[in-house]
Amino acid sequence: MSNKLEGFVKDNKKEFEVKGPSDKLWAKIEAELDKKQQPKKSIKLYQWMSIAAMLLISVGVYFTYDYKHKHNATIEIAQVSPEFGQKEVRFVNEIEEKLDSLAIYGKDNPELYQQFTSDLKNLDAEYDKLKAELQKTPNQLFVVKAMVKNREMQLQVLQQQLMIINQVNQYKKESSI
Repeated sequence: MSNKLEGFVKDNKKEFEVKGPSDKLWAKIEAELDKKQQPKKSIKLYQWMSIAAMLLISVGVYFTYDYKHKHNATIEIAQVSPEFGQKEVRFVNEIEEKLDSLAIYGKDNPELYQQFTSDLKNLDAEYDKLKAELQKTPNQLFVVKAMVKNREMQLQVLQQQLMIINQVNQYKKESSI
């Protein structure tokens, strides 16, 4: 069997000698080289700049909204202390009732009513200052206590004013008799 193989190799020796790649192979290689390679899709500088600008604008809008939201949110008494929040609501309701009564009695004594309302305006202005301070202070409980105390003082002042008006009215009745 090996003799047959050796004989075949000797007979076809010229065909086995490698002269180099065939012309067909070179033609295929040239055809592949002539083809334009598709360029990689790259993001150009202006595209990077536009992406960065959009990102910067988005972050800016987010932080602007977040800053406004945090700084415009007002802190209420009930958020700091629910107990003091309930007291304030009770005092405000009683103050409104007393103010209505004072307004009715004030028709008979306009000068006295004017003086009483100026006193209440002063206390109310102090309350507004405390409310503004509540938004800034780290010791919120202290300010809340002062706010509730202010409402309590307003109620006491109104009660005293109503008592004075009642005494004045009673004095006028006794004087007229």
